[in-house]
Amino acid sequence: MWHGVPMPKKLQEVERKYDVTESTVSPSFEGLAAITRIEVIEPQQLEAVYHDTAGRDLSRNRIVLRRRTGGDDAGWHLKLPADGDTRIEIQATLSDTVPDELRDVVLAIVRDRELAPVATVRNERHLQRFYGADGALLAEFCDDHVSSSSDAGEQNWREWEIELGAGDTELLDALSRRLRDAGAEPAGHASKLVRALGTPPPAPELPEEPMHRAVAEQVAALIEWDRAVRADQWDSVHQMRVTTRKLRSLLREAEDSFGLADDSWVLDELRQLAAILGVARDAEVLAEKYQQALDELPPELVRGPVAERLVGGSRHRYEVGWRRSVAAMRSERYFRLLDALDELATADPVDADGSGDDPGNLDGAYKRLRKSVQNAHAAERTPDRDEALHRIRKSAKRLRYSAAAVDRRKVYEAAKTVQSLLGDHQDATVSRTYLSQQAELAHAAGEDTFTYGVLYQRETELATQRRAELEPALKKLKKAFRH
Repeated sequence: MWHGVPMPKKLQEVERKYDVTESTVSPSFEGLAAITRIEVIEPQQLEAVYHDTAGRDLSRNRIVLRRRTGGDDAGWHLKLPADGDTRIEIQATLSDTVPDELRDVVLAIVRDRELAPVATVRNERHLQRFYGADGALLAEFCDDHVSSSSDAGEQNWREWEIELGAGDTELLDALSRRLRDAGAEPAGHASKLVRALGTPPPAPELPEEPMHRAVAEQVAALIEWDRAVRADQWDSVHQMRVTTRKLRSLLREAEDSFGLADDSWVLDELRQLAAILGVARDAEVLAEKYQQALDELPPELVRGPVAERLVGGSRHRYEVGWRRSVAAMRSERYFRLLDALDELATADPVDADGSGDDPGNLDGAYKRLRKSVQNAHAAERTPDRDEALHRIRKSAKRLRYSAAAVDRRKVYEAAKTVQSLLGDHQDATVSRTYLSQQAELAHAAGEDTFTYGVLYQRETELATQRRAELEPALKKLKKAFRH
């Protein structure tokens, strides 16, 4: 089950489409080495009702959602773009309304806008299936006689389609040559929906101003990682959190250019979204860290059910955090944040003081970093040391993102090194706190706590090493900034 509903079926689809006239004669596929048997299927009568928002948000993102009846794959189909001739198709059982599990995949695009019928396509399909020596279905050839109705009017056309099964691209090329030799031309449309409705409105062009371009790129990345998080793909929570933080840093560095105040609700919502994602991300980091550490320890040093507590417990916390993240990503509050980010990404820069200053100037970001370094030196022998080092990391991260936006590669790389070192330090700090808590629970349960101490010492040594590497990294950053 998937959030209380059946898990959708996910397929990888590799196909090529061709335009032909009504009088074009279908070619023979005899003689192709890989094919040992050709099955001719009785003509199928198919009907597909395509759904989209009023603004054609799915079409703009090269996504197709249809309800198909007839044939052997009746049901709901959601097609997502991939590379080249490949698309990802997610299927759900036939129902009267758009299935929740399909809508959720594209929720960051459609948000709370209605998905309604935009076109109906009827198709008489003449189908041939090609099998190999082992009986595997290698590919299918579809000769489609199509009619469509939509607000764009009525249309009729014929097209050919080759869809790859277990065959390879060499077979796909050979079949394609047969079609071209018979007079077919590569289709002038990406899908039947595009032919029925016409080319969708183009996506907004990326801004020329570097900081605005960087924000627009990160908004697009956020939408992509949103889909990956919903599918619970590995490392997706981390990447979405990083993207959220990048957006917040970029907007803060150029807040005047975007017409934002430091207490803007957009910045606050991005901060809170990153915090929600952080619950799952931190648990994911700890689970991987402890699994690797325990694998590296000699067996005699691993005593008691430490793996169950550390690895299993962290994985459970990840699951809870992931579900909380997805719940937040289904809220109206999240949709309004995405709306606001879209507007910021496409709006003209605001020159608040009329100075025309470059919003990508790194001086302010670097000054904040230097200030955080000074504060960390003052807190060196106090209980606030680790938090002060963490603030250096945050400043380095903001500097890194701004440097990337204005193509200061050396500053970007040097800031990334500082951020990485202090990221390891912060992970070790969080881990030691967690190890202490788990050791107390294990002790109360009468378990051997020896291994917790071993792991704690490893984290202490890692943190010490990263602090020792920090000053050389900061000097390198200073040099990169001045040049």
